[in-house]
Amino acid sequence: MARRKTDKRVDLSAFDQAGANVIDNPLVTEVEDSYLEYAYSVIHSRALPDARDGLKPVHRRILWSMSEQNQRPDRPYVKSARVVGDVMGKYHPHGDVAIYDALVRLAQDFSLNTPLIDGHGNFGSPDDGPAAARYTEARMSREAMLLVGELGEGTVDFKPTYDGSEQEPKVLPAAFPNLLVNGTSGIAVGMATNMIPHNLGEVVAAAKLLIRKPGASLDELMRYVPGPDLPTGGQLLGLDEVRRAYETGRGVVRIRARAETGLLEGGRGRQAITITELPYGIGSEKIIEAITDEVKGKVITSGPRRGQRQPARLTGIADVKDLTDREHGTRLVIECKVGVNPQALLADLYRLTPLESSFGINNLVLVDGQPRTLGLKAMLEVFVQHRYDVVTRRTLYRRTKREDRLHLVDGLLIALIDIDRVVALIRASDDAAAAKTGLMTEFGLSDIQASYILDTPLRRLTRFDRIELETEQERLRGEIAELSRILDDEAVLKKVVSDELAAVTKEFGARRRTTLIDGDLKEVLAASVPAGPLEVADDPCQVILSASGLIARTAAESEESTEATSRSGRTKHDAVRAIIHSTARGRILLVTNLGRAFKTDVLTLPVLPDQSGTVSLRGGMSASEVVPLNKGEKVVGMAPLTNGESPGIALGTKQGIVKVCAPEWPVRSDEFEVITLKDGDEVLQATWLTDGAESLVFVTSDASLLRFPAKLVRPQGLKGGGMAGVNLSGDSEVISFNVVSTSDDQHGVPMVVTSTGTQVKVSPFASYPAKGRATGGVRVQRFLKGETRLTVAWVGPRPVGASETGDPVELPEPDARRDGSGNAVIMGPQIIGHLIERD
Repeated sequence: MARRKTDKRVDLSAFDQAGANVIDNPLVTEVEDSYLEYAYSVIHSRALPDARDGLKPVHRRILWSMSEQNQRPDRPYVKSARVVGDVMGKYHPHGDVAIYDALVRLAQDFSLNTPLIDGHGNFGSPDDGPAAARYTEARMSREAMLLVGELGEGTVDFKPTYDGSEQEPKVLPAAFPNLLVNGTSGIAVGMATNMIPHNLGEVVAAAKLLIRKPGASLDELMRYVPGPDLPTGGQLLGLDEVRRAYETGRGVVRIRARAETGLLEGGRGRQAITITELPYGIGSEKIIEAITDEVKGKVITSGPRRGQRQPARLTGIADVKDLTDREHGTRLVIECKVGVNPQALLADLYRLTPLESSFGINNLVLVDGQPRTLGLKAMLEVFVQHRYDVVTRRTLYRRTKREDRLHLVDGLLIALIDIDRVVALIRASDDAAAAKTGLMTEFGLSDIQASYILDTPLRRLTRFDRIELETEQERLRGEIAELSRILDDEAVLKKVVSDELAAVTKEFGARRRTTLIDGDLKEVLAASVPAGPLEVADDPCQVILSASGLIARTAAESEESTEATSRSGRTKHDAVRAIIHSTARGRILLVTNLGRAFKTDVLTLPVLPDQSGTVSLRGGMSASEVVPLNKGEKVVGMAPLTNGESPGIALGTKQGIVKVCAPEWPVRSDEFEVITLKDGDEVLQATWLTDGAESLVFVTSDASLLRFPAKLVRPQGLKGGGMAGVNLSGDSEVISFNVVSTSDDQHGVPMVVTSTGTQVKVSPFASYPAKGRATGGVRVQRFLKGETRLTVAWVGPRPVGASETGDPVELPEPDARRDGSGNAVIMGPQIIGHLIERD
């Protein structure tokens, strides 16, 4: 059934007969007028900041209220709820939640470069909101006093509050460019503002340039303000877009977190990405949530596949930990999986998470009550002109105050000249009015001067007070003259404004937090994408351990990378202790002098630079950074992490013990012992055996060398303590243990190098006969007068010498005599090894 239409028209005749004033206004006109009034109210009274002090009305009212209530930096904190209540009751006719939110933002050091509220309590974080107003406390900060400090000197105009019961300033004096320094944001009707923070010192420097040179170009100003400076630091990409925003007042800049790649602390050599600075307005919890979504695959919330998960994209992440605290600041640790290139993973994180975000700049502000979009120069010009007006009005106020005081002082001095007549006149007068009239007639005083004299106690009319008054009179005249110079000379006015701005920078200036990356944004983003895949290919490589304790790997084995560094071994730290073959994603075993072994990933080791076929271990990493070593512990050997493909690892100790440890490594443990040592003993060298046909060589401190076949040593398990390797006489000890292959023609003839500290001897290994295990060996060097022991020895091909600091030491030519005394060498070698050789 169709519904019957009803007539909605209202008969207004009854209202007319009652004498009411009824205006017949079209609905369209009424709505338009009401909407315009609403829009005007939002724009002027709520959403947009004034270009002069950079504050929206609610912020200005908060600071004014706190100033009036004397909640200053040198006073105790007060409850935030008290501040909110005073602002809402007197000045801001809106909700307490909105007022408290505005107060909280003024206290957050991650939102503002110079917070205007000194907050006590939980004022929130980029991820979490603040505690309730009844739990937090607040007072004005020292920087806020620069905004309100001149209010009592007639510097700005006041207006009635919303109910007409109070007065409030239309704008604050603002002794620094708060609009640029702290930025702001707001949404009005049909328009919005979004301004980015800047460094206080840089903005003030640009303002001072504009004072000196009003016609300065934008490029000249940008020498002082090269770009935004965010309270959270980070990196800002593409300064071309920044310049566009400074020129037009609109633009989009890209902000990127600051990240470091390296070894995970306590992670046994695993790679990690550590985030130390986040983009502006982004919290660590938001980052973790985005990473989790990408790792697991986001749930699709719309479209035909709604409710399903998209494929996971950040597959190279093993774990994410938020270690942020007050002491160390932001610290977000992203642990990489084994085999993942951290630089490539970081590029994916920038692309897929808020670790890189955009900030849309829209410098929409109120200028003379009208919304305008301003560039950098225009904003500085508005502020500088505001400071001219403030200083001029302040100077007029101060001069008037001093002129009024001088007028009173002049009157007192006139009265003191003839004080007896003044007293007599006052005593003879019938009342105060007659006395005032008599003083004005008799001494030519003004009404104000006569009233002041009558109100002055007689105790002040002494000779001493006259001296004080004359001194004050001279001071006041000088101050009035100085203030008049400011008002009469524009150059002096500019200097005052400039000097005051410089004083602000000196007291409150801070270093730049945000790093600026120049260039076009697209080019910068393209250049920042690292070359190479996310996962590293499992290519063959070599792991190298230097005699000084550095460890590294080669990029890959190739025909070009098999060259030795140099025949003289002059590159620092190229005296090599051990080299083993592995793959980029393989694992190796590191053996220490305390008989402990650690499993570690090859991928975590730094890659040696390969330039013109040469290799330098200067790019290596200390072994203590790869595995957790105790004090005095060092890595003395390496082995591939394989089982059953070799006789094992040959170990020799300081007390003459030898052991071949069978390659049966624990599966579930990354740290274990490979030899049981006696008290005071330690492993000198641990070398991986290839086929068991090598010779084992001991050199002792009393210049004895023993060589015997490795097959004479029966392999033992991990718990074995080894067997006697060499007999030691007296207080001698083993100073060198080496594994030598005499059938390896590719690496050259093995040599024996011994040193007493001043004498160094190099002799062919073939000169020393093989003997049985646990015997005494043969003499390797004849001591000269004053020499009692060997300090360094080494046996192997391609020997090189180096000092403990890595400086190369030239070795003498080989001496065929087995028991020769050697040659004198300046700075005798403390480290001996062989040249880097890459097969």
